Amino acid sequence: MPTLYVTEQGARIEKEYKQILVTLEGEVIQAVRLRSIDEIVLIGSVGATTQALLALLDEGVGLTFITLSGKMRGRLSPSSLSNLELRLKQYERQQDEAFCLAIAKSIVTGKLKNCRTMTRRILRKILRQSTADDTLSFSGQSLQTTSSNHLEDQINRLDMIIQKIDKAENLDVLRGFEGIGAKLYFSVLKAGFHWDGERGFLTRQRRPPKDPLNAALSFGYSLLCQALITAVEIVDLDPVAGFLHTNQYGRPSLALDLMEEFRPLIVDSIILRMVNHHILKPKDFTETEDGQVLFTKTGLKKFFSQFHQRLNTPVFHPWAGRTLTYQKCLEVQARLIRKVITGEEPEYLPLLWK
Repeated sequence: MPTLYVTEQGARIEKEYKQILVTLEGEVIQAVRLRSIDEIVLIGSVGATTQALLALLDEGVGLTFITLSGKMRGRLSPSSLSNLELRLKQYERQQDEAFCLAIAKSIVTGKLKNCRTMTRRILRKILRQSTADDTLSFSGQSLQTTSSNHLEDQINRLDMIIQKIDKAENLDVLRGFEGIGAKLYFSVLKAGFHWDGERGFLTRQRRPPKDPLNAALSFGYSLLCQALITAVEIVDLDPVAGFLHTNQYGRPSLALDLMEEFRPLIVDSIILRMVNHHILKPKDFTETEDGQVLFTKTGLKKFFSQFHQRLNTPVFHPWAGRTLTYQKCLEVQARLIRKVITGEEPEYLPLLWK
């Protein structure tokens, strides 16, 4: 259990001998050996005793606070003698426009190629369903066929954007390509959802999400970002100093850079599967007075189960040359970007979905 997620509202974590206890109203609801975890994530109104916090710092276990909507509020991590020479090199590279553009192109290419793979899978599934249903209209063309033609056109346009990436002259142009590609991707992704509720996924909304699927995506991306912050810190890089995302106070730009290629691989694929296999249902969400949509307690448990399962799914990593879990792949990609920063590797190679 590398990461312990605590979602029970009103609970708190305590330390007892060599264990971390999760308690609620004086009752122990979970006990975990301290040395068996690398990270703890507290969701919503969950607290921690001083003894527990000190124990986490002593053992080098990070602690992240996330709201019920998925917003990261802060992070407690042990002080460490970071690799100063490496950090200085990272900051120097960040000031090199040519270096930033080269590494950002690799990041955006990886993201959009993985998005393209997802869209092609969605299209193939729709075409199979169309053939199976054999629902021809009076004109001889089914609604499914018309829809699939539109989706294929969107995928072709996404292909064209990918081909333009290498020609981007600066980061602003590159970010423009990324934005267009993401819009095309989500236009196809929404066709892949078979949602049981009234409010399905119409378009990507972030702040705040107003429908269940956007709420699930935002929450998943927050968890993925937290996992990548940990991976970046493991390899002694500064998660704030990125190359594609701009510097903002408190923004983990490098973690966000690395997250791009993993969005469809981990979060989007989880939610697509949960929705289409009816694991995630409208009753797993609730709405606040201001219209914000959140996971219910049951919905959170379902999502964490699938997220944990996905992170532990084995996949062949070409740069490492062996099969690794997705969670380990996060660290490998962070290590690869470190080697590019130090000049040990000539270019950053994103993990591509086959």
